[in-house]
Amino acid sequence: MTVSGFAPFYVYPAGIVSLAGFFYLVTTTARRREAAWLGFTYGLGLFGAGIYWIYISLHDFGGMPFWMAGLATFLLCAFLALFPAIVAALARSRPAHQVLIALPLLWALSEWVRSWIFTGFPWLSIGYTQVPDSPLAGYAPIIGAYGVSLVVALLASLLVSVYLHLARRRVGLVLMAVLIVCGWALKQIEWSQPEGEPVSVALLQGNVSQDKKWNEDEVMRSMRQYYDMALTSQARLIIMPETALSVLLQQVPQNYLDGLKHHANTNGGDILIGVVEYEHEQFYNSMMSVGSADTQFYRKSHLVPFGEFIPLKRVFGWIYRDWLNMPLADVARGGLDQQPMQVAGQRVAVNICYEDVFGEEIIRQLPQASILVNTSNDAWYGESIAAYQHLQFSQMRAIETARMMLRSTNTGATAIINPKGEVLAHAPHFIATTLEGEAQGYVGMTPYVRFGNWPLLILLAGSLALLWGRKTK
Repeated sequence: MTVSGFAPFYVYPAGIVSLAGFFYLVTTTARRREAAWLGFTYGLGLFGAGIYWIYISLHDFGGMPFWMAGLATFLLCAFLALFPAIVAALARSRPAHQVLIALPLLWALSEWVRSWIFTGFPWLSIGYTQVPDSPLAGYAPIIGAYGVSLVVALLASLLVSVYLHLARRRVGLVLMAVLIVCGWALKQIEWSQPEGEPVSVALLQGNVSQDKKWNEDEVMRSMRQYYDMALTSQARLIIMPETALSVLLQQVPQNYLDGLKHHANTNGGDILIGVVEYEHEQFYNSMMSVGSADTQFYRKSHLVPFGEFIPLKRVFGWIYRDWLNMPLADVARGGLDQQPMQVAGQRVAVNICYEDVFGEEIIRQLPQASILVNTSNDAWYGESIAAYQHLQFSQMRAIETARMMLRSTNTGATAIINPKGEVLAHAPHFIATTLEGEAQGYVGMTPYVRFGNWPLLILLAGSLALLWGRKTK
């Protein structure tokens, strides 16, 4: 049920109702061990249904045997299920009258911990279910995605309290109404202002099959394809997806880059190209610009463990040697202090694929950036819901920063998103196409851009300290 709150379903009340069901079971169970088991099974259901596509990437495109891919996917889901298990166990360790207070606080804290432990995997954080239509999305520019998760969990807890404590029903309903109305009011605030004139954009979607992407014949064909797609567009800002050119930058013919540069100059703008750099015996997953501005680079800094780098190589290196067929499985990190690209009259904050799942990292390039750009290749996950979920995370980043987000992807979801998180244009998935439109640059700073997750963490730490320090009602 929880998964239906995420894209492509967007049934945002489902996140609140399903979490309320889980909280009810934890509250009414007798022992801490039972609560932990409830949390673990809830987590298995959530992640098993929500990230099943990991199996597709490992087996269908990574070449891993089905049993090993299935086991790896299950173990990842089981690890992630430990977080709701710990939340339930810790909450149930409190006196009965404190359980419904502890649950939302611990839930939000666990999601934040999940976002950084072992490099982080914040996929399916409950706050994303409220993007973009729910009134609770109004909290995102202030306290970010995990703050929205806290509000969702508070509503779920109040819902259980209203059901269990009929004598206090009026108070619970009033508090729920206050949270919803405040979210709606915050959603009406314009946190940023337009700057200059809109710029025409073209987002290229080549639809290159992942199982052929790195084959020599396909490399040449896709390079010609992206070249032709770029030259047929008159947009000032043309964006290719992640690793659109499946060769090292040093192997790209100079006349190829010169042709793109000349076309961009003719349009009075620039082209962003997904390339693989090789420097000082290190590979980088990068975006480079060619055109009227000086050539600039952005190197991906937050890498996917086991997908782009091998943690504990001596322990896990055999998996790649014997079982997997993944190109660029061990690339180097780009710097953490990279600044926006000055292209097409805009200051473009580029992030690559998985990076836009981390709001606290996106704001490193703000408030300087006027537009956000995400380039991705979700072909690894086949015709699953992964690309749609990824789109929803980009919608959250747009709301948190009050900036437009442009997404150029290989197979989908290529889209143009406004600062309210609304999708203005969305290319069909799994076809080669160019999504044309306009993007408006913005200036301004949301509270989340200024302070990041710190206000939320201080609130959670203080509340939990008070809760654990007293036993009175």
